[in-house]
Amino acid sequence: MRRQIHGILLLDKPAGVTSNGALQRVKRLFYAKKAGHTGSLDPIATGMLPICFGEATKFSQFLLESDKSYSVVAKFGARTTTGDCEGDIIETQPIIGVTPVRIEQVMMKFLGEIDQIPPMFSAIKYQGRPLYELARRGIEIDRKPRKIKIFSLILEKLDTDEATFHVHCSKGTYVRTLIEDIGRELGCGAHVIRLHRVAVAPYGKAFMHTLPALEAIAESRGIGELTACLLPVETSVQEYPAVKLSTSAAFYLRMGQPVRTSLPLDSALVRLVSEDARFFGVGEVMPDGRVRPHRLLSTQDITASVPET
Repeated sequence: MRRQIHGILLLDKPAGVTSNGALQRVKRLFYAKKAGHTGSLDPIATGMLPICFGEATKFSQFLLESDKSYSVVAKFGARTTTGDCEGDIIETQPIIGVTPVRIEQVMMKFLGEIDQIPPMFSAIKYQGRPLYELARRGIEIDRKPRKIKIFSLILEKLDTDEATFHVHCSKGTYVRTLIEDIGRELGCGAHVIRLHRVAVAPYGKAFMHTLPALEAIAESRGIGELTACLLPVETSVQEYPAVKLSTSAAFYLRMGQPVRTSLPLDSALVRLVSEDARFFGVGEVMPDGRVRPHRLLSTQDITASVPET
């Protein structure tokens, strides 16, 4: 029997599993009626994959659009069809003059807002079909560059032909493409051999649950104990300022009507909190200072829990 569950799980996705495959395994473990992940990781990638259950899916877009941080290991001297070790090698080049100083000089070119051309092996749609389907048939389509932002790019280690980087970037960044571009600038080519997502804002380097650990909890302690692994729905928007509304103001806002607050608001979006400190949604601040509903919970009494059976 599928259950109504509300909350957010920070999953440590294992390598060799698609993001959707990991989602389906978690969904079955929790017997959840509704769940979705917030931004795909490549099959070779590991790390933070927030999974939203129930009412939390209404706020998944905030996590999709948030900044991400990665630890990535690049291998110099070869380019592949996919930009990572899953693809076929299409070119090899000698590694000459690739020193920490030279790498850091090249890295400076990629800091801040840059244009990035998405890879063919991606889920971006072209005429209704994902690009990776065309790429597997050997078809290449012109892709428009996209604006992304690299907040920080740090070389952590260089070991002969392999380098470890820490990347803090905006949504929509393809780390594979970033590594390929760095390799191109160095004149030797490069591809990703390991990728780990360290953080998804606003969670930072929070604790992540592995699939084996979740399966062990379900087997030894039962489905109810799994809910202790879930974070409250409101954590997905915890970076927005909170506005406490009176009972009457909350009522009218729930009816779709903008309301006034007694506080000056300098944020486009705010967390909506009731008089008894319960989170019930996100509001949008209008030019005249009123707040209108943006995303609301269907009920105010939402917790990360499984109903009794």
